[in-house]
Amino acid sequence: MGGTKPLAVVTGASSGIGATFARTLAARGYDLALVARRQDRLQQLADELSGKFHINVTTLKADLTDEANLQAVENLLAGAANLELLVNNAGFGSLGRFAETPIESQDAMHRLHVLATMRLTHAALRNLTARDTGAIINVASVAAYVPRPGSTSYYATKAWMNCFTECIYLELKSSGSRVHIQSLCPGFTYTEFHDVLGVKRDFISGGWWMPAEDVVNASLQALGKNQLFVVPGWRYKLLVGLIRLMPRGVVHFALTRGPASLRRERQRR
Repeated sequence: MGGTKPLAVVTGASSGIGATFARTLAARGYDLALVARRQDRLQQLADELSGKFHINVTTLKADLTDEANLQAVENLLAGAANLELLVNNAGFGSLGRFAETPIESQDAMHRLHVLATMRLTHAALRNLTARDTGAIINVASVAAYVPRPGSTSYYATKAWMNCFTECIYLELKSSGSRVHIQSLCPGFTYTEFHDVLGVKRDFISGGWWMPAEDVVNASLQALGKNQLFVVPGWRYKLLVGLIRLMPRGVVHFALTRGPASLRRERQRR
């Protein structure tokens, strides 16, 4: 795949943060390759953006937990001469204590958040570093900073994503590369994510919910500054700062024996 415009590849692009990234990048003049499982949603978005912004938009229906589908996206990233940005956004959450949930869902989450992120980042990096241009955004979560009962694999894989991204950031910086990488850590965001989980939005005050547009704008603004960790919203910046300063034992007490409101097994994304 080649072209005169820079290309952005967005996974999980059929809704939520991924679709918002697609719309924002289209407005900035990027050609797009949109990846998700729901072809009808992808095509609808592709038609909207190509017509409105006169850009090239391709779609790839892919379940990134499937080996053949994952390889197809790797090949796209490796072969795109105009690749400029990869947004690893595909993800999902689940509720329930680890031993009580089906292992199949836990396995799929690790395949998607960890293995797919690792392999797509590798494919994109080999392309981008060879041309010394471009960037990668890995969409993690505020959950990466807080181990909580009831969503073990989600919190653990998002913490892995932060560590993985930080290590690559250091590799790129130490080699003098102009390629940037970012770990985006949003909190509660107005998307379908919590609806799919069956979590009602009124379980936490509205001030903690952020529009997806604000999350994406914060990410892209920070990308130009080569900022590694991006936590959108002052509330979440404060929360993460406090958690990182608190002794681990205090955090564990709050999450296991503190007020019931702190023990609710909910997701942040």
